[in-house]
Amino acid sequence: MFIIKKNYYLYIDNTESINLDLLKRPYKYIVIYRNSLMNEDIKKLINFKKKCSSKKIKFYIANHYNLAKKCKADGLYLSSHNKKIYLNINVIGAGHNYKEINQKIKQGCRIVLLSRLFDTNYKNKKGFYGILKFNLIARNHNFNPSIVPLGGIRGNNLLKINLVYANSFALMSELKKKPVITNRLF
Repeated sequence: MFIIKKNYYLYIDNTESINLDLLKRPYKYIVIYRNSLMNEDIKKLINFKKKCSSKKIKFYIANHYNLAKKCKADGLYLSSHNKKIYLNINVIGAGHNYKEINQKIKQGCRIVLLSRLFDTNYKNKKGFYGILKFNLIARNHNFNPSIVPLGGIRGNNLLKINLVYANSFALMSELKKKPVITNRLF
């Protein structure tokens, strides 16, 4: 199974949910730490960032500018509901529609993760773009940032990622369900 993309975005909830030793290709991975409970030990998070750096993995923290600065993260990830503008830090963002994509552009995001590429089974989350509609958005946009697909990407539809007009993709729940997927796929 081969998926050839420039970057792979991996969402994690805590530093123990991913084994960085399974990530074999340097410079290709971006780990997004998205822990809404914020009960992670700051020293543990700083050590995780150092391990990411030693493996040449980029590390972003979601929605917490001060935590990103304390950990010396590579940047800040802004979820779709975050409307603040941050200066002096690399930002990537997430959106679900044109309005949110434009908001992320105003916030200075160089990369926007567009959700949902495929159908998901999340409660209260209906609708998805599919490959054709995603490609229309990605090819015909006048946006400066790269558009990256997110959502519903699983082992059974992973090869379809090669049909998507994007140089990267993002995994969230599949990484939590099957952590060894990183070893098999890339």
